[in-house]
Amino acid sequence: MAKQALITGGTRGIGKAVASCLAGAGYDLLLTYGSDHATADATAGEIRAAHEGVSVSVLQADIADVRSIDTIDGCLVAYGMMPDAVVLNAGLTCREPFERMKLAEWERVFFANVHFPVFLLQRIAGRIPAGGSVVFTGSLMGIEPHATSLAYGVTKSAVHALTRNLVKFLSPLRIRVNAVAPGFVDTEWQRDKPAEIRRNIEGKVAQGRFCRPDEVAEVYRMLIENTYFEGEVIAVSGGYSYK
Repeated sequence: MAKQALITGGTRGIGKAVASCLAGAGYDLLLTYGSDHATADATAGEIRAAHEGVSVSVLQADIADVRSIDTIDGCLVAYGMMPDAVVLNAGLTCREPFERMKLAEWERVFFANVHFPVFLLQRIAGRIPAGGSVVFTGSLMGIEPHATSLAYGVTKSAVHALTRNLVKFLSPLRIRVNAVAPGFVDTEWQRDKPAEIRRNIEGKVAQGRFCRPDEVAEVYRMLIENTYFEGEVIAVSGGYSYK
C-alpha cells in the first residue's frame, strides 16, 4: 500500500515543493488550499504528470475558519486515508505596523498559525498510524527578530515551542513531531520582492542567495523518513546573519 501524506497549504510555495518531493518518494497526497482553485488544480495536475501512479487530491480548507477542521477530518474519513505524514504548512501573516495593528488581526494570525493546527491534530491524531510523522512549518522569523510582522514572528516562535511540547503527547502514540524553520525561500512570495530588498537580504546570508524550494523540501522529507528525529526545529537559513 502506498504511503500517504496530508499537507496543509500544499498547492503553492514551500507546500507545493514538499508535495512534489513526497510524490517522488511514492506518497499519495491530500493537499489543502485556501481559495485559489485554479492554482490548486494546476498543482495537482503537475504532480500527477511528473509522478506517474501517485494519487493527488486537493481540498479547500481555510485555516482561519474553525469549520475547516471538520472539512479535513471528514475528507480523511471519506477517503479512508491514514496519513503516514502530516505537514502543517499553511499559515497567515499580518503586515500592519505595530502601532496600527488591531486585536482582530492579531487573533486571526494566532488562530491560523497556532490554534488551528493544534485542534486539527487533536482531531486526526487517531488516524495517523504508529510510526507516523508530523512536521510543522516554523520560520526563521520565529528565531531572529524581524520588523515586518510581529504577529507572524511571535506565532512562529509558538510553533517551535509547540513542536517540542507535543513530543510529550504524541510520542506515546508513536507519532514523531518536528519542525522546519525556513529562512528566505525563492517562492512566488519572495520573487515579487523588489530587487533592492532581495539584494539586502542576500547580503545577510552566508550562501549569498535565497534557498531553492526543492532544497528546503528535502529537509521535510528527511524529518518524515529519518525515524530518529524527534522534537527538532531545523533552521534552513543558508547562514543568515553569519555574513
